[in-house]
Amino acid sequence: MSTSAHASPSATVPPPPATGALDRFFKISERGSTVAREVRGGFATFFAMAYIIVLNPIILGSAKDMYGHQLDGGQLVTATVLTAAFTTLLMGVIGNVPIALAAGLGVNTVVALQLAPRMSWPDAMGMVVLAGFVVMLLVATGLRERVMNAVPLGLRKGIAIGIGLFIMLIGLVDSGFVTRIPDAAHTTVPLQLGGDGHLNGWPVLIFVLGVLLTLALLIRKTPGAILISIVAMTVVAVVVQLVAGLPGEAWGLTVPEWPGNPVAAPDFGLVGQVSLFGGFGKVGLLTGTLFVFTVLLSCFFDAMGTILGVGDEAGLMDKDGNFPGINKVLLIDGLAVASGGATSSSATTCFVESTAGVGEGARTGLANVVTGGLFAVALFLTPLATMVPSQAATPALVAVGFLILAGSVKDIDWSDFTIAVPAFLAMLMMPFTYSITNGIGIGFISFAVLRLVTGRGREVPVAMYVVSAVFVFYYAMPALGLT
Repeated sequence: MSTSAHASPSATVPPPPATGALDRFFKISERGSTVAREVRGGFATFFAMAYIIVLNPIILGSAKDMYGHQLDGGQLVTATVLTAAFTTLLMGVIGNVPIALAAGLGVNTVVALQLAPRMSWPDAMGMVVLAGFVVMLLVATGLRERVMNAVPLGLRKGIAIGIGLFIMLIGLVDSGFVTRIPDAAHTTVPLQLGGDGHLNGWPVLIFVLGVLLTLALLIRKTPGAILISIVAMTVVAVVVQLVAGLPGEAWGLTVPEWPGNPVAAPDFGLVGQVSLFGGFGKVGLLTGTLFVFTVLLSCFFDAMGTILGVGDEAGLMDKDGNFPGINKVLLIDGLAVASGGATSSSATTCFVESTAGVGEGARTGLANVVTGGLFAVALFLTPLATMVPSQAATPALVAVGFLILAGSVKDIDWSDFTIAVPAFLAMLMMPFTYSITNGIGIGFISFAVLRLVTGRGREVPVAMYVVSAVFVFYYAMPALGLT
């Protein structure tokens, strides 16, 4: 396995001929991969993002709609897993890319805290479905691809690096290696090492050992490095929990212990509980439209950043930095947003944790078939799927974050400040604001402004100006009283 962010077949060495129908369909040999790598990558991606099975129901289930109703936790687990399985399989078979999908973090918070309190849950999910329809309309008209192709290569690399730094921070936070200081009491420092400024406890030690093991295996180019690390550290975590009997909160969301009966029957009670236009009757046309716009903007640019980042990491870009066949990928992403609303699991979108599978060697949609298949199995084995603690899975995010940075930073023209500054801002704002969308927005706006003030405004595509103006409006919405 290569540690390069561009582990694609060499341009000078022709790929080996396809060895069967599966190889031909997914273009496995053509992309310099193997079935074994795709399978390992699919497993690695699943374990890296399996936390969503627990986290999404917690976020949505903790909120109440305007009538005081809460969504059932068991039904939310089923809805989350079902949508992730369906959309990930669809992306693999039709899009043929190793980009898995699940309920989007950040968007589910918007649904839970902004939409639901102003309307019923079916109304809120209806607005998510509408946002998905708009995304698909933008794809069908070619506008979404036009926006993506308008982004200059240097800024794309900055976005990719920002995603790498962002997923590294996600790994550090989810593992407990770094924590937020509550209300930043008595200090201006927002983050601290461990839970109290120090590294304490078995869970953090398991994360540290997992990072060291993952990096050591990657450097030695060991096949299955990421997956080996996840499985090995899960076993260690289970043994530690068995011997030490740590309280559940020590591990965070997932306690590494045998769940007893690993089989649980899925409950599909939330599927189809949607009112497409009911929310407009509760909040009015303008506010309802702004709600749809907020969901749309987050889904649109989070997915855009992830697709570019994962595509670049997997070596799927052409020589001009464009993503061949991107329209199919974008259309499935829009369908995924609508599907998430239709199942009441919130908007489903491309997951940046897919880089864990890419780091394991995944280059085709076959990895997605494996990941989607594991989600489908998780419908019935949710207790077993959720026994992998974040401390065992998140070392993959730290390692892949480094690989993305190492593979992209050299491709930015640092001598051209109209590219370097926006790329720099994009890559920093993603982890510092904990949002891919914010990083892209600030990068876009600064690029347009800097090119204008340096007399190079004609070099900026019209689509970039339009999107930058949309972001300016988006950031100004609170000041205008529109949120």
